[in-house]
Amino acid sequence: MSDELRWLSTRELAARIASKQVSAREALQDHLDRIDAINPAINAVVTRDDETSMSRAAAADEALARGEVVGPLHGVPMTHKDTHDTAGMRTTWGSPIMADRVPDTDALIISRLKKAGINTTGKTNVPEFAAGSHTFNPVFGTTVNPYDTSKSASGSSGGVGAVLAAGIQASGDGSDMGGSLRSPASFNNVVGFRPSNGRIPHTLPGNPFAWLAQSGFMARTVADVALLMSAASGPAPGGPRSISEPGTVFDLPEFELAVDYSPDLRGLRVGFSPDLDGLLPVETEVRDIVAGSVNVFTELGAGVDDTIPDLGDADEVFNVRRALDFVQSWGPLLEEHPDQIKDSVVWNIEMGLGLTGTEVVSADRARGRLYGEVERFFGDHDVLALTTCQVLPFDASIEYPSEINGVHLESYLDWMRALCLISATGCPAISVPAGFSASGLPVGIQLVAKPGADVSLLRVAHAFEAETEFHKRHPAL
Repeated sequence: MSDELRWLSTRELAARIASKQVSAREALQDHLDRIDAINPAINAVVTRDDETSMSRAAAADEALARGEVVGPLHGVPMTHKDTHDTAGMRTTWGSPIMADRVPDTDALIISRLKKAGINTTGKTNVPEFAAGSHTFNPVFGTTVNPYDTSKSASGSSGGVGAVLAAGIQASGDGSDMGGSLRSPASFNNVVGFRPSNGRIPHTLPGNPFAWLAQSGFMARTVADVALLMSAASGPAPGGPRSISEPGTVFDLPEFELAVDYSPDLRGLRVGFSPDLDGLLPVETEVRDIVAGSVNVFTELGAGVDDTIPDLGDADEVFNVRRALDFVQSWGPLLEEHPDQIKDSVVWNIEMGLGLTGTEVVSADRARGRLYGEVERFFGDHDVLALTTCQVLPFDASIEYPSEINGVHLESYLDWMRALCLISATGCPAISVPAGFSASGLPVGIQLVAKPGADVSLLRVAHAFEAETEFHKRHPAL
């Protein structure tokens, strides 16, 4: 049963459970067996609740036996990112300060997944406070890459990326401030989607007006990302920035099972530059692989040019907003536990505390200019294409790369700048597998659309995926 189930998509597994070809108990047992077999090598799953998930699987099978109407994800087992609150299951953020924290309620994204039928089985590893794109922390240690266990799985949704690549599950939830869905997608040869603000709304009692960080999904296929977005997106009470469209806008015919799909991008207008016209230092092999993707677009009929938006204001917007968000989220903990927070998080909090009113106003003005530039670019383009990560998966024993092609990097954020700049624009963005290095390490391409064009972006990514089929290559674990 394991070999048969391991590489099924979430859509395929859910369909088999719903049709009683596979029981929810069998699906769960395969999931748990795979964790037992693989997790010691990758350290991605850090919390488990086998007993409760077994009870839920039994209840899922009984509901089907009674002929009940069930959700689209009924009985599908899934671990969740250890930053998303799960009622009755610890959520630690990889911090010793919160190592024993057990929330009473679910985060919105989790409650919606559960309503759709997901069987929560555990939590996946994150960097401390989800800061940085390399998954290690003093509570659970380092998560490594299934394609090469000496390399980083990236982050902050690194645990999610690793379990997908390793065949533990086909899709999972995550979040993305400076690339935390897209970067681990690139490193693990999967898909990572950062939606527009308001698709999965920020709600009370948190900060309902937050916009830089977004909840979203990773999966081995674009179609599975669309399935989870259908289940988890849509307006919510206490979410003033909610997009009014329901999640059903992601229910597109080309994503359904057994559809005879032929990718076609005729009429699409793509601005293409792997390094944003020299703005980003990018490892040569990464740049060459991403640059080769231009042929995929042209062969599918898209018009491609090297026009890109001017992102000159994006650094200021991102750095100031991130620092302020860190103060809001973790400032009080720094006061109470100054010796239990890693240096990079302390640096980001202190940056926020040191901002002047003039600097905050300047960043707001820069955001306005950036919005105008994005609007101008997407006035005559549908997609911006660039590299997802500027480097190949790096040595898991280091915190972050300190240079790229001889260019010194000043902070732990600089090697992820291709992602941070896009976060600052507020645009939806997705990383899709684009190929492999000579040493067999994955590389992703980042596709960006105008705010609100999430569905169109997934359609483009789906066409790219169908044409290239890089997602079908799995690690030899």
